[in-house]
Amino acid sequence: MSSPASGSTVSSVHPGPSDDRARHSGQPEQPIGALFGTASEHISTLVRAEVELAKAEITTSAKRGGIGAGMFGAAGVILLFSVVFLFIALAEGLVALGLPRWVSYLIVWAFFVALAGLLALIGMRLLKKVKAPERTIETLKDSKELLSRQAPGQRNIGIARTP
Repeated sequence: MSSPASGSTVSSVHPGPSDDRARHSGQPEQPIGALFGTASEHISTLVRAEVELAKAEITTSAKRGGIGAGMFGAAGVILLFSVVFLFIALAEGLVALGLPRWVSYLIVWAFFVALAGLLALIGMRLLKKVKAPERTIETLKDSKELLSRQAPGQRNIGIARTP
């Protein structure tokens, strides 16, 4: 016979830390499928909570961004209206130099006309450089051809392909 010290006997299995917790907590051990189910529920709850947090943060940021954009737009409109006064001041400055008032305003008006003509000329040159979207047109033609093909068994009999 062998003694426990010889090592030839069946070794006793020491319980692991999880076995101790299950024994001491009074809860029965759950099968692994149930543990995975519980874990997936917790993960989905966590993901949903993260999505809700992201929505709340984005909503707050979007509101602030919208208000900021509105303020920026209002500043642009005010600046646009103030340009009129700049050109009135320019015309009055020409009057102060000794030109008649109507000539001063005519000069400012001619400046506007010249500026508009220059912008129109530049715009026309840029429009002439615009090309049709050739690749898009080609892919649309290919897509149309693919969609209009008939199934192999339903092709027209009159069209025969030669090898």
